[in-house]
Amino acid sequence: MSQHIQISIAKRVQFIRINRPDRKNALDLAMYKALSDAIHRADSNRNIRVSVITGFADAFCSGNDIEDFLKGPPMDASSPIVQFIEALIGTETPIVAAVNGHAIGIGSTMLLHCDLVYAADGARFHMPFVNIGLCPEAGSSFLLPLLMGHRQAAEMFYLGKTLNAVEAARLGLVNAVYPASQLESEAMEAAEGIAAQPPEAVRTTKRLLRDAFAEALSAASRREMDRFVPLLNGPEAKEALSAFMEKRAPDFSRF
Repeated sequence: MSQHIQISIAKRVQFIRINRPDRKNALDLAMYKALSDAIHRADSNRNIRVSVITGFADAFCSGNDIEDFLKGPPMDASSPIVQFIEALIGTETPIVAAVNGHAIGIGSTMLLHCDLVYAADGARFHMPFVNIGLCPEAGSSFLLPLLMGHRQAAEMFYLGKTLNAVEAARLGLVNAVYPASQLESEAMEAAEGIAAQPPEAVRTTKRLLRDAFAEALSAASRREMDRFVPLLNGPEAKEALSAFMEKRAPDFSRF
């Protein structure tokens, strides 16, 4: 387990907090493993009927820890990053997200796999894959256009457009927006409401909602990963990530 993933279980709700405020809750490989384990635990433990995931301080999740990510990129199915994405795609237990602050990269794309998403009024959503010479992941190239339409998704991907909480709700990424002080209580109320429902009926309904596009989603996720790794090893990503580490603007003019 990672010290940065805090988990408690009460009233048949598994509460997961990403707690690494010094890195804006960026995920390293150990944190991905802990999150995957939590998702699988919910599926195997019938005393858990729903999971809630949130962040800490002013961030929900700022994406990957770049240094850790470059040491262990997602080369194949054994990667904790790939295993986390597959756990999200395959889970039978509902997930409620309470987005307390910035959600960047995987911090936003994981929300596409959550069943209910609530956001604090100061939350921001950003998918800067193209900005750093990469392509979308976690099936987002399939799910985001399905959710908000091709043009809105293209604007978010191509230009790295950031959505505020109200815009995210208007486009369907978020169910509702609350003041930060109310966010967790509202998310927990929804989770406890799900936990009080007939459990097999809930799981069956989740399967039915997902099964209509399960094959297409899995295929999209595989296509993304097939392209993600070559891009990660390519010159554009190297320039973008070097610029990030050196705290300068990247220069793509020579490509």
